[in-house]
Amino acid sequence: MKKQQFILFGSGILLVLVLFVFGKTIPPKKQDHGSPAPATTGAQFDVKASLTEAKAKLTPDQQSYVNSLESAVVRGDVKNQKVHIFHRLASFWKDSANLFEPYAFYTAEAAKLENSEKSLTFAAQLFLENLRTEDDPAQKTWSFEEAKDLFKRSLALNPANDSAKIGLGSCYIFGPAEAPQQLMEGIQQILEVARRDSSNMYAQFMLGIGGLVSGQLDKAIERLTKVVTNQPSNVEAILMLAEAYERKGDKANAVKWYQASKTYIPNPEVLKEIDSRIEVLK
Repeated sequence: MKKQQFILFGSGILLVLVLFVFGKTIPPKKQDHGSPAPATTGAQFDVKASLTEAKAKLTPDQQSYVNSLESAVVRGDVKNQKVHIFHRLASFWKDSANLFEPYAFYTAEAAKLENSEKSLTFAAQLFLENLRTEDDPAQKTWSFEEAKDLFKRSLALNPANDSAKIGLGSCYIFGPAEAPQQLMEGIQQILEVARRDSSNMYAQFMLGIGGLVSGQLDKAIERLTKVVTNQPSNVEAILMLAEAYERKGDKANAVKWYQASKTYIPNPEVLKEIDSRIEVLK
């Protein structure tokens, strides 16, 4: 099973959950680049072409505003002025145009110039979140490379940042390549944190996902059980645990955890998806 197919295989519940229950911390709207490209290893995303395409769809007033920022004359402290402009562009693409690609691009460019642990980690998490749900091979590769680069920059400033280490490891778990050594590299990165601090539930959760991706279902169940024990309302972990039991063929436990997730889900559309899944398993 390919990595992209592992999450709640056959049901799509987690994706529905993300969209309808929690929403996203990034703009949900993606640019329409036509029909999806075939999944080839050499797929590349041209971010400059994407920005040009996005600008062409703006209103004349919006185009004028973006052009004025892009062509702003910078004098004096060029770096700080660029950071300020990039933040303003990022805000525009997030709040007014509601497009992920330009928002993430300018957020990352500002973070690289600022070179602070906080801004780099924030930008990296944007790309990691997109990486988890992105289907387009070219954009998936772009998100992977950007997230990996930003996490590495953050770790260069503070090698003791466990969240950044787990984030970097997670990039390899969700990344586009199918090479087993890449997946194991990510898991080892996260294991380093978990072995030192077994109470780090972010690490345990990502290791649980790594177990699902690699087909090590017993390990996935062990990790995810630890997460839901410590974080009973972590509905994503509960659904992942249900998925792990389902893939293992343990229908009783899969139903048990799908049922448990309903306590924390107010959205009727998601509940309908879960009830359908339970009916299939009975």
